[in-house]
Parts: sequence; structure tokens; C-alpha cells
Amino acid sequence: MDPRIAIVLPPREGFAPGSVGAIGLLVHRLSGPDDLVLGRPGDQPPFADRRFVPVAPAGPGLLRDTLRYAAGVARILRRVGCDAIEVHNRPDVAAHLARRFPGLPVTLFLHNDPRGMRRAGSPAARRSLARRVGIVAASDWLAERYREGLRGAADAPAVRVLPNCLDLASLPGSPKRRDRTILFAGRLVADKGADCFVRAVAAVLPELKGWTAAMIGADRFRPDGADTPFERALRPSAEAAGIALAGYRPHDAVLAAMARAAIVVVPSRWPEPFGLTALEAMASGAALICSGRGGLRALAEGAALIVDPEPPGALEAALRALAGDARLRARLGKAGRARAAAYDLPQARAALLALRADAVSRGRHATSAG
Repeated sequence: MDPRIAIVLPPREGFAPGSVGAIGLLVHRLSGPDDLVLGRPGDQPPFADRRFVPVAPAGPGLLRDTLRYAAGVARILRRVGCDAIEVHNRPDVAAHLARRFPGLPVTLFLHNDPRGMRRAGSPAARRSLARRVGIVAASDWLAERYREGLRGAADAPAVRVLPNCLDLASLPGSPKRRDRTILFAGRLVADKGADCFVRAVAAVLPELKGWTAAMIGADRFRPDGADTPFERALRPSAEAAGIALAGYRPHDAVLAAMARAAIVVVPSRWPEPFGLTALEAMASGAALICSGRGGLRALAEGAALIVDPEPPGALEAALRALAGDARLRARLGKAGRARAAAYDLPQARAALLALRADAVSRGRHATSAG
């Protein structure tokens, strides 16, 4: 029989078609119908094709919310049982479950820089965690962040890499002639460079006859979120520049917009742990402009224009160059699709199954040895 896997979402991650973030999308994409997906209940029905188990916090009210969430997960797992536990992006939850279930293999899947996370902030904490928990990172860049400060140590942790993926077969088809649209899709926050996009488009759009610009996204991955101060400050500038603001849209609507847009811009200021939006844009065949921060450069270099979004004029020049050169757009679109083929779902699922088989085998060996 296949091992029974319990997948633990971060406490605030949605798992519903109309309210889901990048981690929830990846879990839905990679998980199987027999896996148990544990997470906080939302106000929308979860994905119907997965076995979602809602988690109620447990333990004394004085505990931190994350620990009460971990205790609620442990209570469920004691009742339903499993062969292995996969925790996404929460080292403290992974450490808690490893203590509560010493006979089960626990694997931590990292989607963000661990150095800012509880129970993984220092080299000593990361070394200690890796003694009890398997570590899998979404990119080589993230794996290096986990190893930082541990080079040369005799017990330096092994960090495996399972890149983010897409189901290329499910992507919407692109029209023969793409819309002359410059698109931003993502959270409307400073880290994602939303204001850099508005600044650059405001400067160049009046020069680009027949072109439009649009932004899809909000601060939160849900349709009813209130505007943040950053969004309220950004909106007048975006509207004055002629940028259509679509707000939050379900993921399939975002992919459909990418399939039509001629140019997609990912101007992230922060070091992207992987760059899933950039991968989606490349897979759609859009010409991509992105920053080279974090994992973005390794993902997109050679298949996109890599531009630092901060200095005024740099992003503007890239937009002018790309909007004015149909051959360059076509070349980047073709290169992007070729790059995205390496991140297709079948390869990712095969790699995940191999990781799971190894974890379950090691867990059984440890149990028999004990």
C-alpha cells in the first residue's frame, strides 16, 4: 500500500479555489487524492478533489497561536494516523510534531528564507532542527540560505531541493496575436515592487500607442480584503497612469490574463525564494521582465529581461525596448516556454514520491533500530 501522508499547511494558508496562496496552490497541485491536507478552516469550501481536514487550535490559551495550531494538528494525527508528516514553511510546527511523533518521519518544505523563521533563525537552530526533521527547499537559493553559517561543519545538514512546479497541460491556450497589455500579477505590496511597476508604466505608456496596462492582485489572497495604506496610496497613481486595477482574482483568471498579455512584469524588491509568478508568465508564453533578486535570476536568466526595479529609468527602458520589438517578445516567449518545461508537474511529482519513499524508509529503519 502507498504510505499515508499528512500535509500540514501554514496556519494562515487558504485551501479553497477562491481563496488560496502560492503554498496552497502547490500543495493542491502536488498532493494526491489519498493524502490528508490539514489546515485552518476558511469561509469558503476547500478543494473538493482533496481530503482536507480542518484544524482547531488546542492546548492552553497562553500558548502562541502557532503552537496551539501544532497541538491541534497533533490531536488529529493521533486520531487518524499516518506514515509520514510534511510541514510547509513552519519550522516551529515541524519541530513540535517531530517531538510529539518520534517514530514518524517529519519533513519541512521551505518556501521562504528560513533565517527569519522561529526555530530556524540561527545556524545552531537550523543544525538542531535538521537532526530531527528532513529539510526540502523550493530552490537552490533557499537551500543556501538554510546552510548559511554551517559550511565546513561535520554535521552540516543535508538540504534537498524540490522546485516549484506547474501543470503545463492545464494552462490556458494563448491566442495567435497577444493583447498589447503590460501586466503585473501578484500581491500589491512594496516587496513585490508594485509601486515600481506603476512608476515605470506611468512614464512609458503615453509613448506606446495601442498599449494598455493592468494590475491583478491585492494585499491578501482573498476577494474581500480591505485596502491597506500601501494600496490606498498606490491607487491614485495607478489610475492616473491609465492602469486597470482588477483587484484579487482567482488563480485561473490570473493564468488566463497571462496567456493573453504580451508582457508580464515581476519587479520584486525582496529576494524571491523561487519566483512562481515568473514561472507562470514564462509558461504562458508572455515576454517576461523581472528582477534578479533571490531565486529569480537562476530561474529566468536567458529567458527574460533581468532588470533592477529600483533605479528610476531601468524598468522604463526595458518596457520601451520590449514593447517596441515584436521579435524580441517572440524570442523571450519561446525561451520562457522552453524553460518552464523543466518545471512541469510530472517531473515534480516523481521527485516528491522519491522524497517520500526515502523518508518513510528511513522512518521505518529508525523504528526497527530503536
